[in-house]
Amino acid sequence: MDTTTVRHPEDGGSIFGHRPGLFVLFFTEMWERFSYYGMRVLLVVFLVDVAFGDTPWERADALALYGIYTGLVYFTPMIGGILADRLLGYRKAVVLGAFIMTLGHAAMAFETSGLFYTGLALLIIGNGLFKPNISSIVGQLYDKDTERKDGAYTIFYMGINAGAFLGILLCSYYGENPNYGYGYGFGLAGIFMLIGLIQFWFAQDIFGDIGLSPRQTRELEASKSDVTESRAVEPEGFTVDASLAPVDAEEDFTPSVGGDDDGQRALIWGGIGFAVAAVFYFLIATFAEPQANALQTFSREFMPPIILGAVVGFVGWIVADKSLKKVERDRVWSIIVFSFFIIFFWWAFEQAGGSMTIFALDYTERNLTGEGATYFRIANTAITVIPVVVLTWVLFKLFSITFKNYSLSNIVLGLAFVIIWILIGNMLYEQFTEAAPEVPAGWFQIFNSLFIICFAPAFAKLWERKISFLRRGPIKFALGLTLLGLGFAILAIGSLSIPDGAKTASVSMFWLIAAYLFHTLGELCISPVGLSYVSKLAPVRLVGLMFGVFFVANFIANFAAGLTGSYIDEIAEAVGLSGFFGIFAAVPITAALIFIAISGWMKKMMHGIE
Repeated sequence: MDTTTVRHPEDGGSIFGHRPGLFVLFFTEMWERFSYYGMRVLLVVFLVDVAFGDTPWERADALALYGIYTGLVYFTPMIGGILADRLLGYRKAVVLGAFIMTLGHAAMAFETSGLFYTGLALLIIGNGLFKPNISSIVGQLYDKDTERKDGAYTIFYMGINAGAFLGILLCSYYGENPNYGYGYGFGLAGIFMLIGLIQFWFAQDIFGDIGLSPRQTRELEASKSDVTESRAVEPEGFTVDASLAPVDAEEDFTPSVGGDDDGQRALIWGGIGFAVAAVFYFLIATFAEPQANALQTFSREFMPPIILGAVVGFVGWIVADKSLKKVERDRVWSIIVFSFFIIFFWWAFEQAGGSMTIFALDYTERNLTGEGATYFRIANTAITVIPVVVLTWVLFKLFSITFKNYSLSNIVLGLAFVIIWILIGNMLYEQFTEAAPEVPAGWFQIFNSLFIICFAPAFAKLWERKISFLRRGPIKFALGLTLLGLGFAILAIGSLSIPDGAKTASVSMFWLIAAYLFHTLGELCISPVGLSYVSKLAPVRLVGLMFGVFFVANFIANFAAGLTGSYIDEIAEAVGLSGFFGIFAAVPITAALIFIAISGWMKKMMHGIE
């Protein structure tokens, strides 16, 4: 019987049946998501509104930069995960990533072009170190408690959405408010990222041996081994057979990541990927019209060939592994197919920070008077105060267990909530005292997080009921794509009254809120299901690599979202804004129909995995 345990100094108490260490991670991730979504909600609005105190950017340029930034944010976690696995350890990676992101937000708060670009680069690098590794600590925290792991990740996911909710709410209000300015919004993102860093740093001993660097782990295991040997006593009546060869403690019995030809395959498929990228670039450079500036050239001419070549090389290297058995290879192909179709989902979904923000900024009636203003004040107060009351209650539960041993971390966390309550109180006071409050353009993005919090338990129950036609992954994916398409169909209908090529309009905010509802319902069908199927289908030795394929899919989708959104003006002039959003309705629904059509083939390729 294995009696090995991982040291958990906080084992004496629990919150909702879970370790207090989980809630340290919960709040750390909450502040990081506050900073990420708080900055993201302002990025496009800042560029098309004021930029750097000079001429505001064209929409195409702002959305192109948005696509490059959000795409790279999903690329660097692959590198950050490797660095943590082999060098830094998860805890150091989280701390370093948080520190780098804090510097990035601080740089952007100055609103100068040089520091702005520097800040974006730091955020991309820092996110790569932070994002994958804090999730790894959650997994290790429940490594020997698998029955509660799903519940732990659900709580952690709620922290993600709580941070996104607060970041979008407060950064959009203070950043877009002319009485404060964008520097305040970017600055708030940096302040709470710093708070998350400090809170984690002073509470990290709560994780015991979890998340240490490989060197620290080896030293710890060696010290434990020395203690064990010093206490070892040969039982009476037994002798050790000297003819038995000793086991090498450093010998690795785990399977290799691939076959013996990994390096050779990497060279071959790297060359093929490079050739594909070169040919694609030649075609674009030959037949495409000259771009307006360097940003558009990089976004529209260089990035697509780089992405296509990288995907061809990466996927080819995986499927050409001769050590894969037929069932394994078929399941790997099914993951690749899932990843391909998820690109269409996130490509459309990520319009939230791009073209949908433009729609909120320039085409939605946000100046409210009379009963409309009253309803907005009441609704905004309820959806703001209730979640923060719940989070404050969780905070006090954490205090009751950990304050004695981690008082400084708790004080910093408590101070953060004091600041949150002050910011919320001031926001609500100003909105109630204004005759005609203006709804920030970024405010509408809070509905994604709000709807997830409201509907996630219902979807979890729906999957547990094991309805026959919903048991198959492709059907769930198709449902998610269809719901997303319906959300954009609603936006397309709401845009019918806007003349072709119009730069401004004042349509009802109902259309945006309804679209976010359907988008969120689609996300609940796609996101958790996709991650679950990767873990089920991937060969054990390739689990990490196949999750990397999913990261690549998100990278492609986020970049493509910004690139497509950058054509909003050209498409709107040709077919109207309704036609523009109609594209994002038609493509996901078409993809859903194709996925349903191949679902039988997919079932065969999955070899019994439902």
